[in-house]
Amino acid sequence: MNTLTASSQKRLLLINAIWWTTISIIHAIALTNFELTNVQVITDSLISNVLLSAGCLLIFNNMKYYLPRREKYWYVLIVGIGISSVWLCISRLILVHLFPDDEHYLTLYSKSLPIRFAIAFSMVSCMAFISLLWYTQEEQKRIDARNAEAERLTREAELFKLRQQLQPHFLFNSLNSISALTGMQPEKARHMIQQLSDFLRGTLRRDDQQLTNLSEELEYLQLYLDIEKVRFGYRLQTELKHDEASLQMKIPPLLLQPVVENAIKFGLYDTVGEVIIRINAASENGHLVISVSNPFDPETSQPLQGTGFGLASIKRRLFLLYARQDLLQTEKHNDTFITTIVVPQMSENGELRIENL
Repeated sequence: MNTLTASSQKRLLLINAIWWTTISIIHAIALTNFELTNVQVITDSLISNVLLSAGCLLIFNNMKYYLPRREKYWYVLIVGIGISSVWLCISRLILVHLFPDDEHYLTLYSKSLPIRFAIAFSMVSCMAFISLLWYTQEEQKRIDARNAEAERLTREAELFKLRQQLQPHFLFNSLNSISALTGMQPEKARHMIQQLSDFLRGTLRRDDQQLTNLSEELEYLQLYLDIEKVRFGYRLQTELKHDEASLQMKIPPLLLQPVVENAIKFGLYDTVGEVIIRINAASENGHLVISVSNPFDPETSQPLQGTGFGLASIKRRLFLLYARQDLLQTEKHNDTFITTIVVPQMSENGELRIENL
């Protein structure tokens, strides 16, 4: 069923009032040219236009509940003929009853019947097609709104699913490390359990956030790195650089952890000795640009054969949020694997910046 907002209803009432007032005045002015009395002119104009406006209102309200399809638009013409005929009969009965002895008025009225019918049919048909166009647009707006809402819910569900899929992978690794430390280094195991608890508690708090400041994301990332440093000891070293402008820029929460996890995987799993993971964040052309780099052994690691689920999920999240496929890039430079993420920012007027870097 079609419904109108309060503002739409008020606007329609105002338009109709102005329209029918104008038509009534034009009608009365036209009748003054035929030597009728003021009473006859005003009465004829009011009765004719009040009844005609009621017929048009009937058409308009009927369209709330029934909108003919394109192949049935000829129904509108039939309804227009029917309502115009009924209007002509009712108005004639009333006016003839009011002025039964005025031969001049009755003769003039009889001669004007074809013109009156033509005008009424034009008005009713015009109102019918205007109503059809109005309600069709209103219905399309509602359909678009429902589709947009469904798309938003689907996108949010997919984003939630992507985030939830990332956590078990890291959790299993951490639990395995805790299990290994329990027998040999129980103090480290207890410390790692506490860090893991803080990390997961932070995850629960951030699940409902759409965007967060980079400074908060880096604090959360540090919790993750502290856990990984317990696992890998001295072998894992990190270097974090950022400019002041970037700290208050917005970023989807939990975005960096899988990227850094990917860097640790390729940097430490197939190498021996100390490895430095470098994380750089900067503001460039209104975008937040973050690069994560790690060394790798070309003989044992194949980082460019696939980005894995972690980076693939990040690319998918960025596409769902910003509708761009170019926001995550990977490259190999000598023996260093570099992942670069570009996060668009909102402009001062609330619109998303679309400048290319």
